[in-house]
Amino acid sequence: MGIVGISFGSPTSGQGFDVSSTVSQMVTNLQSIETPWKNQLSLLESQDSAVSSIGSDISTLSNALQSLTDFEGVLSGKQGSSSDNSVLELSSASSNAVAGTHTVVVTSLAETSSFVSTTLPTASAGDTLSGQLTVTVNGNTQTIDAGGDTLSTLASAINGGNYGFSANVITDSSGSRLSLVSGTSGVAGDLSVSSTVEDGTSSTAISFTQSQPGADAQLTVDGASFSSASNTVTTAIQGVTFQLLSAAPSETVQVEITNDNSAVETAVSTFVSAYNTVLQDLNQQEGDDASGNPEPLYGNSLTATLQEDIEQALDFTQTSGAITSITQLGISVNDDGTLSLDTDTLNSELNSNYSDVVNFFEPSGSFTSFGGNLSTVISNIGNNAPSGLVYEFLQQNSTEESTLNAEISNENVSISAQQSQLTTELNLANYTLTEIPQQLDNINEIYSAITGYNENGNN
Repeated sequence: MGIVGISFGSPTSGQGFDVSSTVSQMVTNLQSIETPWKNQLSLLESQDSAVSSIGSDISTLSNALQSLTDFEGVLSGKQGSSSDNSVLELSSASSNAVAGTHTVVVTSLAETSSFVSTTLPTASAGDTLSGQLTVTVNGNTQTIDAGGDTLSTLASAINGGNYGFSANVITDSSGSRLSLVSGTSGVAGDLSVSSTVEDGTSSTAISFTQSQPGADAQLTVDGASFSSASNTVTTAIQGVTFQLLSAAPSETVQVEITNDNSAVETAVSTFVSAYNTVLQDLNQQEGDDASGNPEPLYGNSLTATLQEDIEQALDFTQTSGAITSITQLGISVNDDGTLSLDTDTLNSELNSNYSDVVNFFEPSGSFTSFGGNLSTVISNIGNNAPSGLVYEFLQQNSTEESTLNAEISNENVSISAQQSQLTTELNLANYTLTEIPQQLDNINEIYSAITGYNENGNN
């Protein structure tokens, strides 16, 4: 601790000294005890920033890897195509679809059952009706009282009744008709309609005739006969949904299901990039910053442990399948530990050995995959509570920072009390100094009065 000297000047000048400046120097001297604490706190906070950044990049790496290890991730993605989209158009190919080629012949489309009523002249379309309408669909029979309705209100009543079929008023130059359409396509949704409905004004009977019978779509898939109540077919080819658009009994449509190599290549490239970012984070901490000062984690065991753990995970050799190491996928390790990706090599493996690429990344109950092992390692070194290395490091720093902040806070309270006491005492001393000339004058006057001595020379 330094020493602060107080200059009182001439004790008889009456000028005193600068109390504020003197107290400030003393407080600065007292605060020097906090310097090591503050320096340590600053280092810890710099480490927090660096480690948090590394932890964030490890999380990004974890997410990039998850898209490859997830059973519903990019490796499960499929693409599909049809040789004639005017006959058959693919809607989707899910993760359980199997890559391959299929042949489909569409003999006929599925049809939805419908009935239409006789025509009421335009002038009578708004007349009140009487009688009942009985409709059977899907084994359920509904009897609807049309009394008091018009064609329009009867259609509204049917549509609001959840009867398994819908109604619509068709109006053209000849008049208005009521159309009934089954809510279920195919044979199973075939309608049966009977009617005692009459126009209440003219007593004209309104009868219904079938305009379209319900019919199932007929097709062959890979030579096997197949029928579908809907033109949206979901069970003919595993994991594939396609739409029948027209019948073409003399045409064979090729349906091809392929693995989504492009999405996998993008995911692997993203993983490599995320891995390189983490390695570059760690490598950066082994040098100096732009000002020539050591990086916050220079020489810290955390960076060495993180780097060792993830590099060892890359060297993992899988014991099952044709793909046993990352080099077979075109991933090579550079001199600085970062990775490079040869997409041609990866694409070749995807085309020739897709299932083993899947097994290499996706965890399995019977063996530990490369992807499963790396996922575990990343989880153990990241931000995961309570045992992730990054998490533990930040928690430990937080504990030390709390201790240092408490010590600094306590010291500041002590210094503040001493500052107040010093100010009071030095103000008192300064007042005493400024009063000395007046006190000397008073003594001289008393002395003169007692002795008759005049210090100005007048006796």
